[in-house]
Amino acid sequence: MDERTNKISDLLHEAGETHHIVFRITDGADDDWASWYSDWLTSHSELPDLLGSAPIRSELTYVLVKLDKDHTAERPEERWEDYYAERLVEHFAGKTRG
Repeated sequence: MDERTNKISDLLHEAGETHHIVFRITDGADDDWASWYSDWLTSHSELPDLLGSAPIRSELTYVLVKLDKDHTAERPEERWEDYYAERLVEHFAGKTRG
């Protein structure tokens, strides 16, 4: 995994930890988790800089939901953060605003 993808994986881990703290009253349960993650990642993290532009929040939400479904179906050996990070880089590669 390259440095950028590794940093995105770290951000996803941080988002997960932060989400769990914010939703501590429900032990992290949140049916709309992907919306929360996409808002946090686009507004409160370095993800836009790492991707080269800020992803559209609704598109990021969609991609996160799809990745969750794919990860659940595939059950890969790698950490979910690494799995998501690699695919986020692939999905958003070349989608810079100009």
